[in-house]
Amino acid sequence: MTVLVTVLGQRALNRALLARSLLLQRSTRPVTEAVEHLVGLQAQEPQEPYVGLFARLADFDPAEPSRLLEQRVLVRTLLMRRTMHLVSARDCLALRALHQPMLAQRARSVLRSRLLGVDEAELAAAGYPLFEAEPRLLTEAGRAVQERWPGVAPRDLGDALSSLVPLVQVPPRGLWRQTGPARNTTIPRWLGRELAPAPEPDELVLRYLAAFGPAAGADIRAWSGLSGLRPAVDRLRPDLRTFRDERGRLLLDLPDAPRPDPDTPAPPRFLPAFDNAVLGYDDRSRIIDAQDRGLSVTGARFLLVDGRVRATWTVRTEDGTAELQISALGGFRPGRHTDEVAEEGLRLLALLAPDCDHRVTWSPTG
Repeated sequence: MTVLVTVLGQRALNRALLARSLLLQRSTRPVTEAVEHLVGLQAQEPQEPYVGLFARLADFDPAEPSRLLEQRVLVRTLLMRRTMHLVSARDCLALRALHQPMLAQRARSVLRSRLLGVDEAELAAAGYPLFEAEPRLLTEAGRAVQERWPGVAPRDLGDALSSLVPLVQVPPRGLWRQTGPARNTTIPRWLGRELAPAPEPDELVLRYLAAFGPAAGADIRAWSGLSGLRPAVDRLRPDLRTFRDERGRLLLDLPDAPRPDPDTPAPPRFLPAFDNAVLGYDDRSRIIDAQDRGLSVTGARFLLVDGRVRATWTVRTEDGTAELQISALGGFRPGRHTDEVAEEGLRLLALLAPDCDHRVTWSPTG
């Protein structure tokens, strides 16, 4: 018997992504709920999550995430792909142990040649009480333990400790319109609770699909950085819907998750650097063209027009005027979207530079 599997084209996958990631229509859900739905926002650039939340939430007040960071409801910690994420305290406690082997392995891969003679368990044991005692810079902790490994640079010891010891970055790092050194303390010290034991990854797979599906197993691995997900996927598959993409890849999805009509209008959205709507896939073609994919790991900020990456953007402030400079990719021109892009751009400037005059400019070539 032949079983027919529905093929989802790029626009169908794009609209599903936008709907799941709160980019098709701004959500009224609270900040913490939105952060948990997205399983965190990538946050190595401290101010970028605010732009990501602005793009997704109605009536967004940037003071709210700052307040939640100070109240320890949200935290900044290494999780997916060994990158800094803004996540809820609940998810930090629940997910860190699941990601810990991956964090250690990725640190080992990057630093192996620079940590000769360093025993990971010994390094973690030496570093943990330092971060417990007070928030520290990674290099400070590296210098404090360097006498045990005098041939290793403090920077490299600190980098390894960031993955071997469960840490959070503490405010003022990450607060709105504030700067601060990247001081770290342990998760249990900051949150007053111990980490949960490592769960099976099943729930994480389901949460990924809720925020980014439909997706292939390779996409889930690329987003999470985790290997060994096949058993979880196999356990879940009988209760999931399956599709194919235009390349023939098998896609998995939650049965009742939104899959909007491909012709659903998609408003312009300005994305921050390293947004998971772009980075969260092995195959990113549902949102960005192949020739532009490399920009997604350079820190470029993207403009979505009709749901796809069509330009990069920066803000320049001079003499009391904040100018949003949009640079098209591949010679793209906004055409009928010009007014919508300008309106959304002015809203963004009101967030980023409220005390300035505002101007939006468009460069037709990237």
